[in-house]
Amino acid sequence: MTASHPVLTDSLLRHTLAERRIALVAWRLLTLQTAHPVVAAGMADWSTYRAHPWRRVEHTMDSGRRLFFHDREALRREVARLDRTHRRIRGTDPAGRAYTAEDPEVRTWVLVTLYETLTALRALSGDPFAPAELDRLYSEFRGVCKEFGLPDELWPATAADVPGYIDRTIRERLADGPEFRYMLSGILHEAPRPRRLWFVGPAWPVLRVLIARLVTTLTVADLPPALRERFGLRSGRGAALLSWAVHHGARHVMTRLPHRWRFRLSATPTPAAPTRPRRAGRPRRRDTRPVRLDTFFRQVLDQTGDGFIGVADLRAMAHNVCWPLELTAEREAEVHAAFDTWWRHLEETMDADGDGRIGREEFVAAAMAGVDRDPDQLAKGLHIAVRAMFRAADTDGDGHLCADEYRTLFGGTRVHPAELNQGFRELDADGDGQITEREFVQAFTDYFTARTATTPGTHMFGRP
Repeated sequence: MTASHPVLTDSLLRHTLAERRIALVAWRLLTLQTAHPVVAAGMADWSTYRAHPWRRVEHTMDSGRRLFFHDREALRREVARLDRTHRRIRGTDPAGRAYTAEDPEVRTWVLVTLYETLTALRALSGDPFAPAELDRLYSEFRGVCKEFGLPDELWPATAADVPGYIDRTIRERLADGPEFRYMLSGILHEAPRPRRLWFVGPAWPVLRVLIARLVTTLTVADLPPALRERFGLRSGRGAALLSWAVHHGARHVMTRLPHRWRFRLSATPTPAAPTRPRRAGRPRRRDTRPVRLDTFFRQVLDQTGDGFIGVADLRAMAHNVCWPLELTAEREAEVHAAFDTWWRHLEETMDADGDGRIGREEFVAAAMAGVDRDPDQLAKGLHIAVRAMFRAADTDGDGHLCADEYRTLFGGTRVHPAELNQGFRELDADGDGQITEREFVQAFTDYFTARTATTPGTHMFGRP
């Protein structure tokens, strides 16, 4: 018998959320949430999940840890951060209806589906919660969610009322739209290889098809019957058998494992994929700007993954800068204002047809021509955003970025830590272990202007 973990013994909610097999119903949760038309509209207009699905999953998991596994003060900071994020998500859906992510009814739905998913996990595995356990779980869950300040009348009054709430919402509010269908299966057929699966290499496209079919079949089988009926989703005996085998098998295996294997108790970063060492040799003389700028467009600027950049992409970038940092509302607003300024400059100088978006080839050509023609071109847009990034990342306010602050700002699933360390060392010209704002701005200038890959700044995001 394994010893109980102190973080889990005091809370049924934490105990359930921390189980690794929660991943088996993660796609069910995302799909169920996306079926709400307001969530779907917000995702279509603002989310980066098409281009960066695994990063969005990481952000969601990180937010969950802050909400449910930290102390009350960290919980309140996370709720405040989510409030600031949702305040910016608003628009008009394809049917011409105005929407906002601040809608209390929508936020309640998103939260209740998380609780409902926890109960579904246990029911699907053949070990449903007893009524008393449901009452305890719902009480703990509502205790956390009270920090969101949502009206009590929007919530199911008791755990016993949750199934009725879910059923009513499915029948009265949910809609079978393109975003729901894309989340159900389309995104899985296009998703880039997760860093954890670096070893599959070129086999990923084939493996991705198999994973997509498996996850879609399992998700459809696991969704509430009312939703399957309303949306015309077929789930035959084979799908039901798959669901039974996966969930029952996972329960019997996972509940017998040591705690360190059964539970995900920490936010330890995923080990990075190995990278090939650089070959020694003479520096290449060709102009490397087109390759770097193309990469920058695809991996950094095009946050929505539609092949163009627009105001939503720059605002998503600002959000991703702020995400790992504990910023005040004022500092976060400064970052967003700076990125809005950068977008206006890009729009003025690169959007030749005035359609409010910039294509990849258009961006690369205009960026190169702009800096060749006007040495101050970057100062009118990019540098404003870069300086705001620096001030946000300089968490101790000493006017320098240390290696940890640099890694927090630029770290992610795409970049190997060794490459980040190399980029930091290149910018730290005097070797004192810190980067000044001037050095930071110069690094971005070099990234956009240097004709060779040997100039400091060209490796700050990893390999060009």
